[in-house]
Amino acid sequence: MSKLKPVLGRGLASLIPRPAPAGGPTAEVHADDGRSTNVIASIDLDRIRHNPFQPRADFDPAALEELKRSIQEKGIIQPITVRRYLDGYQLISGERRVRAAREAGLAQVPAYVLDVKTDEEMLELALIENLQREHLNPIEIAISYRRLIEECRFTQEEVSQRIGKDRTTVTNTLRLLRLPEEIQLGLRRGTISTGHARALVAIEDPDLQTEIFRAVVTRDLSVRDVERLVRNRGRRKSARGKRPQASASSALTSVEDKLRRALGTKVQVRPLSHGKGEIMIEYYSDDDLERILELLYEIDGR
Repeated sequence: MSKLKPVLGRGLASLIPRPAPAGGPTAEVHADDGRSTNVIASIDLDRIRHNPFQPRADFDPAALEELKRSIQEKGIIQPITVRRYLDGYQLISGERRVRAAREAGLAQVPAYVLDVKTDEEMLELALIENLQREHLNPIEIAISYRRLIEECRFTQEEVSQRIGKDRTTVTNTLRLLRLPEEIQLGLRRGTISTGHARALVAIEDPDLQTEIFRAVVTRDLSVRDVERLVRNRGRRKSARGKRPQASASSALTSVEDKLRRALGTKVQVRPLSHGKGEIMIEYYSDDDLERILELLYEIDGR
């Protein structure tokens, strides 16, 4: 696949003309002449074809409705971006604006008409412009980074240069794709924040990642709560490595199961030496600790 490094290296501003200031969002935009490229023109909505390289997968209906009302009141302030394709146009970026404009009953929209001839160029430009312009969720961003690396053969350093982010940000975002599908879906839907997800990435066990993710959802844990859980688990794992190893018996496993059911949280019973052992009861917030203590007080009073 050919690269656009000599062009994209100058930034999108060199590829995309800026709209004329003042006079309203579409007042100075003339109808497309059917030939010119690298211009802003008014084009027919029904001649715009879908972008097969669209990185956005999730569209919030409420946000689209809000955008539709804004378009009805003020018009489209920021033109979409297209290339000439067959007898019409193919969308490069601006899927939300196109959907909202159709809902608003518009027949035409302002567009940057770019000179993009190949699918390879289309893929690179669509991914990079959407990353710079659109409000993508963290998983959509991570997938776009991965596509630039795998399909366009960019390095992480080149991705960071094209999108104006530092290399560490690109690396950390790509790591989100290691999370279990359930957690990725939660991140797409905004159920958890990027901070929660980055804390969960530090855990190697997918089952534990999922367990803590569910605790975040049901108990409204903060990012700090999750980071504390991860640190505590790391310290316990390090300490266990210094102790004599002993396999848990079926009897201890049964005890763990009973305690989990009674306390409603993760419990571990670990044998040490000379008949001694420890019981570890996990809690995920101050409120959760209070709940567990109340249960223990009830048991003690029986």
